[in-house]
Amino acid sequence: MFPEHRELISKLKTSDKHFEKLFDKHNELDAQIINLEKDPVAAGSRDDEIEALKKQKLQLKDEIYKILEDNKNK
Repeated sequence: MFPEHRELISKLKTSDKHFEKLFDKHNELDAQIINLEKDPVAAGSRDDEIEALKKQKLQLKDEIYKILEDNKNK
């Protein structure tokens, strides 16, 4: 996610607890979605849950991007 901001992400993960928490939660959701989609039994019966997780993940990504943009030139 955001390879062009790799250095800034590393810096913010160590200096900004809120950013670190958002980033970690995004990665947790990503892993959870992947696991649910890999399970053919769960994937079909949990489409609504998967969609909700994807929306949550997207909101986090937007928030992370905003923080990155706000800190890009600092």
